[in-house]
Amino acid sequence: MIGMQLRFERRMLPHIPWGLVAAAVLLGLVGVFNLASATRGLGAPLWKSQALYLAVGVLATATVSLVDYRFLQRMALPIFVANLLALLALKLFGHTAKGAESWFALGPLRVQPAEFMKIGLLLMLAKFFHDEQRSEGAVPGVLRELVLALIIAAPVYLVLKQPDLGTAMMMSLSSVTLVLFARPRLWLIGLLFGGLLLGGLVVWNDWIRDQTEPKVTLVRGYLKKHQEARISGWLDPESDPKGTNYHSLQSKIAVGSGGLTGKGWKKGTQAGNFFLPEQHTDFVFSVWAEEHGFLACLVLLFLYGFVLLSALGVALSARDRFGAFVAVGVAVMIFWQVFQNIGMVTGLMPVTGITLPLMSYGGSSMVSVMIGVGLLVNIGMRRHLFTG
Repeated sequence: MIGMQLRFERRMLPHIPWGLVAAAVLLGLVGVFNLASATRGLGAPLWKSQALYLAVGVLATATVSLVDYRFLQRMALPIFVANLLALLALKLFGHTAKGAESWFALGPLRVQPAEFMKIGLLLMLAKFFHDEQRSEGAVPGVLRELVLALIIAAPVYLVLKQPDLGTAMMMSLSSVTLVLFARPRLWLIGLLFGGLLLGGLVVWNDWIRDQTEPKVTLVRGYLKKHQEARISGWLDPESDPKGTNYHSLQSKIAVGSGGLTGKGWKKGTQAGNFFLPEQHTDFVFSVWAEEHGFLACLVLLFLYGFVLLSALGVALSARDRFGAFVAVGVAVMIFWQVFQNIGMVTGLMPVTGITLPLMSYGGSSMVSVMIGVGLLVNIGMRRHLFTG
């Protein structure tokens, strides 16, 4: 069935966003180059595996771009359900590492379903908002909002149970951004901002304001010790430099010591002496900043910015609502991940274990982002073939 949906015509060629593809592949190549330094001394040449993941990702981009995305629209619900089942299956067949049951172990491969759930979720949300416009008034408003809440809450809850707070937070932020892009009803906007205000009040009450004993907290007492410590350390960066804030402090030392032009490839002392935690995944940006400096970090940010602007350009030129929402979904998925990761390693955001797209080591992350790029290529090159 899917083979019948593969289609390419010569007139699509000029409309392929080649700059977007080039920027994404270049980021992947920079990531491989950076990993060759970040993983030195670890024994296994992880950069070679990453190069293979990038090649698989490019193949995934090409394959996804050939499948008419209107077919993906019809398949959005089965894709979403399949991803939910994969998350549920982790409880039976999942591989536990570092306290989280987030991977399937397939021989030497580790597959992380949550990374592909991001794609499944944005496809499902895009279909929901596309169908909502066509059936407006046919379904009661409250019921539509309940269905929307269930679409978002189900995968977020399953990812939280692994537990993977970082990925669940990224999925939530991306979903909320898409909801706002859909120009929701004023009461729903008020509800979202009310939730932000409530979150701020909780942080102020539980961590900031002085209280006499016994202290009255709202959520702090329900968090696990390491989760509570991360928030406390983020709010007070100078506290516990040898414990809670050790990783954040070492990362900031690495970023700051790189100066304008860096210490040179494989000459970073923080990475070379393994002072950085997870320096090949979560803190890979710290390695880049220390060895290549501020100017190279600006180049990296420019490449990410180019990818995001290109994605928004695809959204603006899309000829139907589904294509526009998918393009915006890919853009916000990448944006929030870049924002949180770089904010985390520079001390502006709490440490949550978020990888840097196309730079951090990991096959599932690499392939899922490149699938997103494939969706953008798909939508961009078909914008002149039909009208929505």
